[in-house]
Amino acid sequence: MKIFLIHGQNHKGSTYHIGRMLAEKLEGEIREFFLPKDFGEFCTGCTQCFMKEESRCPHYDRLLPITEVMDEADVLIFTSPVYVYHVTAPMKTFLDHYGYRWLVHRPEERMFKKQAVCISTAAGAGMKSANKDIADSLFYWGVPVIYKYGVAVRAVSYDRINDKRKAAIDRKTTALARKIKARNGKVKPGLKTRGLFYILRMAQKKGWNEADSQYWRQKGWTEKKRPWK
Repeated sequence: MKIFLIHGQNHKGSTYHIGRMLAEKLEGEIREFFLPKDFGEFCTGCTQCFMKEESRCPHYDRLLPITEVMDEADVLIFTSPVYVYHVTAPMKTFLDHYGYRWLVHRPEERMFKKQAVCISTAAGAGMKSANKDIADSLFYWGVPVIYKYGVAVRAVSYDRINDKRKAAIDRKTTALARKIKARNGKVKPGLKTRGLFYILRMAQKKGWNEADSQYWRQKGWTEKKRPWK
């Protein structure tokens, strides 16, 4: 199993430790990235990725090594501490760079066979909305199985989390790892993703954006082929 692990901050706090704990319990090959150390460029809104191709993005070359690892992975793990009820700015800008991969544009077909996990922590609250920031992109990329795990750690560092809460985290990550391993290689998109795909397929047949329509035609998705088969 290949595991892609990316963190929404550089330092190794509570969110990092929980994400790493889960990744190690999956017992696979882990490739790990930190934001903004490994990528921290803000999207300029030039629309080149949408209207022409992603390689026209001014940050394409720097982002490519991360993209390649993400595409090859079986499991994607995204971690971010809660910043004002949302993900960190580096995580947000990372996700912004993949807007062209949303179902309405040019989704990467390998995403339709992956599992993903969104992990967030806070001293108090905001985990639900932070995880949603990540899960929204994952869903619109076509990822069929998305787990969300938010933890109110009641501390500002991992070392200060009490033993009872650490034990609960250990149990949760063990159960989650077991579930992910059992479903590895067996996941397929649900009705919501398939339904959206068929609606967008009709739009691509009419051809509202040539770069997108050409992509769908080349993949055979406007005919009988499907990205999850």
